[in-house]
Amino acid sequence: MLATVMGTVPLLVGCGDRGVQWSLYNVRGHLPDLDFALVGPNGAPFTQADVQGKTVLMFFGFASCPDVCPTTMANLTEVLRLLGPDAQDVRILFVSVDPHRDTPDRLQAYVSAFNTSAIGLTGDRRAIAALAKRYRVAYQIEAPKNPDDPGQYDVTHSRGVYIFDREGRARLLASDTDAPATLAHDIGQLISLTRA
Repeated sequence: MLATVMGTVPLLVGCGDRGVQWSLYNVRGHLPDLDFALVGPNGAPFTQADVQGKTVLMFFGFASCPDVCPTTMANLTEVLRLLGPDAQDVRILFVSVDPHRDTPDRLQAYVSAFNTSAIGLTGDRRAIAALAKRYRVAYQIEAPKNPDDPGQYDVTHSRGVYIFDREGRARLLASDTDAPATLAHDIGQLISLTRA
């Protein structure tokens, strides 16, 4: 599904901000603004208003993910390190597509192990499905392999980090192959651009 979003890239050439060269995919005007109502730390309601004024790095995954999610969290933590003082203006939002296993406490403990300012978000299946559809994210929860152990099942999901400016506008899309230095460069440009 990430390929579907990124397949629009040739249509975006020349649509970027004047004087700014983006290394990541420029999705300005092609994806909707940040808008959600989920459950955050301590089971409290959490919406886009809670990160107003921050540059947001949002991606979808699950805490039991064996490879993509921990690698992405580690890379985004490195991005924040590379941003230096600008990192205080950035928030990582990890949206779980596995609400059955990812309780708010478990999810927050998972993301906090990588970065203490990261926020784990969950909710009911309908809210998560609606948000995933909004940003063209594909995921699927497989049937349990063993009927006697219904809590053990596989989850597949598309990859990508959605980057929103401090006004909540979708601006950039990073793939899981983009280096932290590339993300840090473009996010730094975005912070400077929207700070002006």
